[in-house]
Amino acid sequence: MTATYSELQGRTVLVTGGGQGIGEAIVRAFVRQGARVAFLDIAQAASEALAAELSEQGATVVFQLCDLTDIPALRASIDDLAGQVGPFQVLINNAGSDARHATEEVTESYWDERVAVNLKHQFFAAQAVLPAMRAAGAGCIVNLGSTSWLAGQGGMVAYTACKSAVIGLTRSLARDYGRYGVRVNAVAPGWIMTPRQLEQWVTSETIAELHQRQCLKRMLQPSEVAEFVVFLSSDAASACTAQHYVVDGGWT
Repeated sequence: MTATYSELQGRTVLVTGGGQGIGEAIVRAFVRQGARVAFLDIAQAASEALAAELSEQGATVVFQLCDLTDIPALRASIDDLAGQVGPFQVLINNAGSDARHATEEVTESYWDERVAVNLKHQFFAAQAVLPAMRAAGAGCIVNLGSTSWLAGQGGMVAYTACKSAVIGLTRSLARDYGRYGVRVNAVAPGWIMTPRQLEQWVTSETIAELHQRQCLKRMLQPSEVAEFVVFLSSDAASACTAQHYVVDGGWT
């Protein structure tokens, strides 16, 4: 059963990477709360289909195509969406990519691209919405990290470096803006069974590892991360800020 937070009814929410996977689940979860949701993604077809589906159900959902590594475009998109649904009261920095890469093959340009995809846009999206939150005396930001670095996972050093940096970003923003009533937290998902994960990484061998390492002997779903993100965005989590929450079934 999904918890209901009445204060989220009509609240304005921005989700990055909201068209697929965990981001899609987050968009759907806020829609169920009656929030006014805008989301950005580079996956146009999937995102347009999601926005159309939810709009037909009567939800206020707006999608805008945006490459989050283009910071001027990101700023412009946030301004445009805020003009459509109102100043954002909640920001969910979800977008990222866990592409694998061998350390010896990482070039300077690839490193910079991984930082742009997995970390840089989180700061600039926050920077774009914080003035309105400060003026309102309230706001909530949730930055999505990962348990990959906690587990000491190899094979994607640029990704794990970015996701560990999410904690520093989160704690600094929480310290700077807590005086204005803005809360900032990080959520680190474990191995969540998104379509991408099921298509690219799930095998009988990796499922055996999951059952060996997780305390919960089952496959975790995107909705389980989404529901926790919604909780952190609600008034039920009003004293929670500058924290890092792990949702991984007890893997780490």
